[in-house]
Parts: sequence; C-alpha cells; structure tokens
Amino acid sequence: MYGSLFSGIGGIDLGLDRAGMTCPWQVERDEWCRRVLAKHWPDVPKYVDVTEVDWSELEHVDLICGGYPCQPFSLAGSRNGTEDERHLWPYFANALRVLRPRWAFLENVPGHLSLGFDSVLADLAALGFDAEWSIVPASWAGAPHRRERLVVVAHAAEHELHVSDDHSERPGVGTITQREFGRGGGHAGRPDGSWWASQPAVDRVAYGVPARMDRLRGLGNAVVPQMAEWVGRRILEAT
Repeated sequence: MYGSLFSGIGGIDLGLDRAGMTCPWQVERDEWCRRVLAKHWPDVPKYVDVTEVDWSELEHVDLICGGYPCQPFSLAGSRNGTEDERHLWPYFANALRVLRPRWAFLENVPGHLSLGFDSVLADLAALGFDAEWSIVPASWAGAPHRRERLVVVAHAAEHELHVSDDHSERPGVGTITQREFGRGGGHAGRPDGSWWASQPAVDRVAYGVPARMDRLRGLGNAVVPQMAEWVGRRILEAT
C-alpha cells in the first residue's frame, strides 16, 4: 500500500495503482484537484493540509509518494529555496519520520538538483533511507515531448532496488536500457517524423492522462503515470 502526498490529480497514484498497489489515503490542498481525486478514488479518504495532518492517525503504508511543490526550486521562478513559503519538503520528511515506510517515491523539477536537494538527501539519510535518483523525460514513456522530472526512490537501508539493463520494461511501450532511463534517452517523434524538443506551450500534454479535462490546470498537477507504474513494479519486485 502507498500513501499519497501532494496528490494533484493523481498521476503518480494512477501509475502505482496500475502497478498493483492500493492507496488508503491521499493529501491534497487544492479543492479542484480533490474533486478529480474524489471521482477516480471515491473510497479513499482525503486530507487537505499537509502541514496539519496528524500522521500517527493515518494507516501505515509501505510507500509514501508525492511531488512536493516545485516553485521554490524551479528555474522558471525566483528560486527562493527553503525561504519560500511553498517549501513543504519538511512535512514530507515528517510523514516519513512518523509512519516509517520502507519506501519513498519523490518527484520534482530538475532545478531542484542545484537548489535544496542536498538537504533532502541529508534528511533521508538521517531517517535511515538510501536514495537513488535520475532525471526522467516524458519521452522515456513514448510521449512526443521531454517534460523532464527529477525522480527519487528512497528505501530503508535493509531494502534495495536492483534494476539491470535487461530488466527495464516500459509499461505499454517496450524495453529500454537503464542508461535511457536518465537524461537524454527515450525520445519519441511526432506523427510526421519530426521531434518536439519540449512540450507544446498550448494544450499541454502529459502522456497517459486523459485528454478531455482541464488540460492546463490539471496537467500542472500530474506526472506521467507510466513512469510511476514502472517504479511501482520495480519496488514490488524488490519487496
């Protein structure tokens, strides 16, 4: 089972569900996003404010996942880091501290690597987690754009995530090497054979998320579900 923080419209949740996991609780502040979550996960309890949740009252889970706010670290913003009021990683760390899951699955923007990520790794280490990370583009899963994201899988010291080059299957796409999982691999083309270096500015695309929804609002709160599914399957295999 996994607990979902900063759930957005459930991109990570959808992928983990597809991998075979179940979710007993979600935490999301945005009312519109909670309505989307309620439609697709009607029986899962929803909590509103990550800063006010009493983690000791929530059901224990094997994995806690979430894409904590990227605005403090994004290259597109002012990059105030830990001084930004939207810096909510400490609340994620507190959930790990109280619930003590075996796994943590984090998502953020690539700019986080150069601002604040050292503190995240230090917190994880202090909590007894080892971490592995990579920059994963949406094109890795077959989407015709990059939409790069920092993906982190942390595991309690007694658990390890082993992925060999010949055992890296992309859900619904085919096989891919571990090298391609990181930066620079897995490009996908447009129907006319050309390439999109980045996702379109209008009517943005998140591969695997339904098209008939409020695209600009929804996809800013989602990740590529296939990536989350791939991670979820590797974790289940390692458990």
